[in-house]
Amino acid sequence: MEIFSASGAEMLGRWAHYFAGVAWIGMLWFFNFVQGGWFKTTDADTKNNAVKQMVPNALWWFRWGAMFTFLSGVYLLWHRADQIGMSNLGSSPWTVWIMVGALMGTFMFLNVWLIIWPAQKIIIGKANGEDLGDAADAAARAGVASRTNTLFSIPMLFMMGAASHMPIKVAQTGVWPAIGVCSAIILLIEINAAFFPKKMGSMASVKGVITSGVVLCVVQYLVIDLLCN
Repeated sequence: MEIFSASGAEMLGRWAHYFAGVAWIGMLWFFNFVQGGWFKTTDADTKNNAVKQMVPNALWWFRWGAMFTFLSGVYLLWHRADQIGMSNLGSSPWTVWIMVGALMGTFMFLNVWLIIWPAQKIIIGKANGEDLGDAADAAARAGVASRTNTLFSIPMLFMMGAASHMPIKVAQTGVWPAIGVCSAIILLIEINAAFFPKKMGSMASVKGVITSGVVLCVVQYLVIDLLCN
């Protein structure tokens, strides 16, 4: 049976990656595009009940979706890199697209487990009458990290699709200069999420974070196009 072959194992890895990724990004967009706006319009009791009853369940799918998306993604990276050959990665168009996308995905995963989930536990604790820390500060940290993940998700999905469906010519300099510049841009955005929890900037609104994500995608595409060709 083909499913027990190497290509079958890769397909199962992709299936797991898609399954977990849909759960993760679906919940991320629900929190940012639907829940956030609803919380602003509802009364305090309704919001408090939602935080106690609905949010913990949604966060379970959110964080474990992130975990299995990351783990299956690592497997797929290893599998494809082994097929291409480590010595050929620097001249492969797959490398530049997938590495830029994977870097954003990795930071998104870390934001979930190291910033968003710990902060949400404080917020949920307050709704249940527990004092686990400063809920206002936790909400600010979770908010910026969640908006940053939403920002990253837009170009990340483009890069993942481009890796298989948008081949580009690679110059003798290889893909590493483009990866380096894109990585620097991504790192600056992530530093804001990790260390400046009150600086939402253009990500404060749904329109703003979507626009920012598209702009980041265009910038990264131009960098890759200019430095790889």
